[in-house]
Amino acid sequence: MTALLFSLVIIVGIVSIVQMLRVFDLSNALKGTDEIQVNDQETNNIRWAFVVFFLGFFAFFIYLVASYGDQLLPQSASLHGLEYDWLMDLNMIIIITAAGLTHILLMVFIFKYAKNVSPKATFVTHNNRLELIWTTTPAVVLTIIVIYGISAWNSMLMDKPEDSINIELYARQFDWTARYAGEDNQLGKANFRMISTTNALGVINSSSIDDRLNEYDDKIFELEASREKVFPGGVSDDEILDNIILVKKNRAAVLQYEEQSKNENFDIANDDIITKVEFHIPVNKSVNFSIRSQDVLHSAYMPHFRAQMNAVPGVITHFYFTPIITTKEMKKITGNPDFDYLLLCNKICGAAHYNMQMNIIVETEEEYNKWLAEQPKFNVAQAQ
Repeated sequence: MTALLFSLVIIVGIVSIVQMLRVFDLSNALKGTDEIQVNDQETNNIRWAFVVFFLGFFAFFIYLVASYGDQLLPQSASLHGLEYDWLMDLNMIIIITAAGLTHILLMVFIFKYAKNVSPKATFVTHNNRLELIWTTTPAVVLTIIVIYGISAWNSMLMDKPEDSINIELYARQFDWTARYAGEDNQLGKANFRMISTTNALGVINSSSIDDRLNEYDDKIFELEASREKVFPGGVSDDEILDNIILVKKNRAAVLQYEEQSKNENFDIANDDIITKVEFHIPVNKSVNFSIRSQDVLHSAYMPHFRAQMNAVPGVITHFYFTPIITTKEMKKITGNPDFDYLLLCNKICGAAHYNMQMNIIVETEEEYNKWLAEQPKFNVAQAQ
């Protein structure tokens, strides 16, 4: 009822305004006057009002930049973040310069060419010189920005040092898991067909292959047995048969890993380390992240390190950076004793998207090696 009354009030208000305008027009017509005509004094007032507005606008913008400019991005904590920030600053300088010049010109033209009686306009179809200037200038500027941006982006993705630490970030609704390469600095292979209640990352080694084949055998036996039963109003035989075919297809794919294991060492995954809640990385050491998703599109976002990369189901994406400020140092810089670097999901991936985050601890290499040595090696029971 309240919404209806509110709507009626708005409609009545609009109708009243329209009728008042009609009365105003009729009144002017009867008096033979044009109240819309602007005299010299009104023109002068409008002219100076625009000057005051633009000066106030510029002053307010300068105040915002001076007061909050350093809060546009959090403190950069990675080596490439310095170049990233300069790239953003360059774009902001160009945008602010262009916006400032155009608004100054707008203010000057309003002030200079304000008239109380409109003179006859000069009709100009085009001006080759002007069109050349306003076409080539933005094109040149944008070309510089794009070339510099691509160069910076390539340096963030393609110039990875060979001694980078390899870490996998595994996304699923609604949490992150970090998997470290072991002493060999090689991550073991993984596949979605290997995912189970005891191996949520689908990591492949001799033990997980055997366990997964046994699970598929048990599932096939269970489904075939269920076909002999009657389910009034339940699953049809056709649906059960489709499930059996799918499970057998997945089992055949896993069986191929067993054959490949004769020529390929899947047990490099044995010394992988899997952690949740938080993960550690050493300062001044390049870290290469391999990023996977189990279910939907996620995005690994680490704002202080200027790092973001989509986690795409069925695809392994990569991003690397070198942290340059430890967590302890950042606590002092920010003046926040509770500060933590965060890994966030930057794609809306479901109802609990807001809660999909993981703490990142940046520490000295000695502290990192000590922490890593205390973590248990991979086994199927841990990959949950």
